Amino acid sequence: MILGRVFQHITQPRRLVGSAAALLMLVGCQSSGMDPAALLIPPPAVQPQPAAAVLARATPAPAAPAGMAYAINAITRDFKGRVGVAVRSIDAGWQVDVNGDTRLPQQSVSKLWVALTVFDLRDAGRLSLSDPVTVTREDLTLFHQPIAAMVKGDGYKTTVGDLLIRALTTSDNTANDRLLRYVGGPDAVRDMIRRKRLGNIRFGPGERLLQSRTAGLEWKPEFAVGNGFTRARAQLPITERVKAFDDYVADPPDGAAPSAIAAALARLKKGDLLSADSTRLLITTMEESKTGKARLRGAVPPGWSFGHKTGTGQDLGGRTAGYNDVGILSAPDGHSYAIAVMIGDTPRPIPERQALMQSVLSTVVAYHTN
Repeated sequence: MILGRVFQHITQPRRLVGSAAALLMLVGCQSSGMDPAALLIPPPAVQPQPAAAVLARATPAPAAPAGMAYAINAITRDFKGRVGVAVRSIDAGWQVDVNGDTRLPQQSVSKLWVALTVFDLRDAGRLSLSDPVTVTREDLTLFHQPIAAMVKGDGYKTTVGDLLIRALTTSDNTANDRLLRYVGGPDAVRDMIRRKRLGNIRFGPGERLLQSRTAGLEWKPEFAVGNGFTRARAQLPITERVKAFDDYVADPPDGAAPSAIAAALARLKKGDLLSADSTRLLITTMEESKTGKARLRGAVPPGWSFGHKTGTGQDLGGRTAGYNDVGILSAPDGHSYAIAVMIGDTPRPIPERQALMQSVLSTVVAYHTN
């Protein structure tokens, strides 16, 4: 098993840092034609700089444990598909990633940014979780939408808080899209992402348009009823479906970099994004998620807590465009880690995807406890 082969590198992570750095420097010298002995020559004297200039420099990120980096690379190396992983120590500040800056499809992971927008507006006094909202048949989307069964007659009367819980814990698409409309649409979420400086994270056009375009369709209201969407998709020529699928994977409008997501989750946990009360409510709701029990959550040990959001894209010809899980893992001693595992496109069966995710989380636990 991959994880078993790399544990020996995790249990002594600090001892590896110096030797690994020296080895990389030596290899760099040899590949560039530089004499390795040059590393031993004292550097030229550096003129002292004003204190202001020194303070103006960005503080470098702490070096990640070499054993952790080795393990994460080993886990992902032979997996067939586009994979991005980022693990960030929220307390120490180091980060390990593989393809961490590659923008991959988020799918329902993007519900996190809608939730952040809701809480950001709550902190600004512009909405309350108890605000009344009505969900009508015109609000129905597609795929997973349990709330649809409650929409009858003049609609389902509920609250912002109820929709938020449904969107985050059961990944209800209609609940999320209704929230999205309530906060001002995709532009409002994109504005929050810019203002909070969340980095390399896109927000798509909403569930209806995103899924329709991924399938090669233009949205029609009848897609939301029964199997309307599935039937329309099945009638398309396979060449059109493959082109739309490939176009989506190549440049997803809801794409995000795992490293950016991990950094955002770390800032959320530290209280940098929301008020203390909103931070607590959001993370607590994420911890009540009922989706993805065999993804990252499947490797969470007793006594640890994990708040997360999953995302799953459409299938075509055995491929899946987006199979994700991202979240905040907290140890019994209070130390926390932000983890993002995103599989952007893969033909591998679901058990193998889940095994990869669980191996990443198990690696974090093993490093922490040794």
